[in-house]
Amino acid sequence: MARRLRPVGSDFVETAPLRLVFAREVTAPPGAVFSALAEDASGWSEWFSAVTLVRPAADGKGREVRLRGGTRFEETILVSEAPEVYTYRADATNAPGLRALVEEWRLTPSGKGTRVQWTFAADGTALFRAALTVGRSGLGRAFRDAVTTLDRRLASTPA
Repeated sequence: MARRLRPVGSDFVETAPLRLVFAREVTAPPGAVFSALAEDASGWSEWFSAVTLVRPAADGKGREVRLRGGTRFEETILVSEAPEVYTYRADATNAPGLRALVEEWRLTPSGKGTRVQWTFAADGTALFRAALTVGRSGLGRAFRDAVTTLDRRLASTPA
């Protein structure tokens, strides 16, 4: 890893200088979505196209993540409360300009199944923040596509 990031807590989701929040309804129940997020690390690459690898680390308290294009993260899981919240912090990365990052997945039952809300909370250089703001629609599209693919995957998995 190229650089250590500032260690922040789960409350950074509310206080970060840059917060991008995306939500989508899926038909899968919260427990199934939570399991895919928190318990099936290797499965992420099958439903989130930007992800090439997620591997548990630090005796299950962390994750190693690789994205298309070569970006890498070492992460610490901050909150894992089934079936409602899964939150992790990036501790180290090779992404330029990033200073702190926490991602939170919040799952709430809905009439259709589950409302999946993803908060991407970050701090970085002015150039990093500007690039992320400009790239918001692409990140939102990646989230929508990923959650839609996950929902299809969960629907085809035998109970």
